[in-house]
Amino acid sequence: MGPNAHDIRMGLDRLVGGMTGLKHDGRFVEPNLDGTAGDYISFDSWEWPQGVGLYGLIRLWLFTGRGDLRQLIEGWYEARLAAGLPELNVNTTAPMLGLSVLWAKTGDPRWKPLLDDWADRVIGEMGRTSEGGFEHHVSDKVNDNELWDDTLYMVALFLASYGQASGRRELVDEASRQFLVHARYLADTHSGLWFHGWTFDGRHNFARARWARGNAWITAGMLDFFDLAEIAVPVKQYLLGVLVTQVEALLPLQTASGAWRTLLDDATSYEEISATAGIGYGLLKGYRLGYGTPAWRAAGLRALEAVMRNIDESGTVLNVSYGTRMGHDLQFYKDIPIQPTGYGQALAILCLSEALHHVGEQGQAA
Repeated sequence: MGPNAHDIRMGLDRLVGGMTGLKHDGRFVEPNLDGTAGDYISFDSWEWPQGVGLYGLIRLWLFTGRGDLRQLIEGWYEARLAAGLPELNVNTTAPMLGLSVLWAKTGDPRWKPLLDDWADRVIGEMGRTSEGGFEHHVSDKVNDNELWDDTLYMVALFLASYGQASGRRELVDEASRQFLVHARYLADTHSGLWFHGWTFDGRHNFARARWARGNAWITAGMLDFFDLAEIAVPVKQYLLGVLVTQVEALLPLQTASGAWRTLLDDATSYEEISATAGIGYGLLKGYRLGYGTPAWRAAGLRALEAVMRNIDESGTVLNVSYGTRMGHDLQFYKDIPIQPTGYGQALAILCLSEALHHVGEQGQAA
């Protein structure tokens, strides 16, 4: 018998504590392009892992209505704004997704000018590839003419969410365009999985890595895209076809433990829990929303069990691979170190929160 609702709620409480307790210990030194220190671990830093983390916390708050979570979330944004925001890029846009969902729920007027300004700057200033895709420029590296899976989660979901909530249809349309352009170059028509990246310089997919967390950004992100905004019917039908093809390729690659490997189709690569959580979340949500078969739910619940086995007593998610640059060979991905991160915490929170829709108090189907 799998985890029951009580076990999952206890796990969620631990995950929140584990996320807020994350601190940079000096192991990774990654200076930003402007010479400032990069911190991709500590909870109180404005970067993409923390941005995904805040989105996970906000989803949990919306699901539970817990006032302490709202206080934690609003306090985080207040403190970061008081400290001053970083320069605009793909990854520093990630925290705006959570803020847009928060604003859509509360209508708090202090957030709207910031959201409007950031959305305008994304549209007007963010680098573009051929065919209008967002270049994956980040705080510590300029990736000219490159499309990455991650961009959809870090930027397009914000545009979709805020565009829908504010009535700015052009933002939803831009998010749709980004999903379409990225799918054109990153979805592998042979396997159905997604490659990590594409470059227009030489027109290739780098190592042709079918990287697990990149695929998780797609499985989870596509379903959140459908959930966050009203999308034109032909676009949604097209993307749903791409998603179903991806999931059907993912299902046979799930390991006996319920996890997926960091290189999905490489049995020599390690099992990776942030990807497992993101894919599990997507499978369970996709089944609940009527897009998938019972096999999606069964695989999602197996993934849930794998995730819960990897939450330690402090609420830290174990066996999460650290932030991963574009690899030029497959060994690069297998060598990425393990490190607790905000996105590991958040993807686990999303997975466990979604699972509460699927289990009863004793673990049976709800």
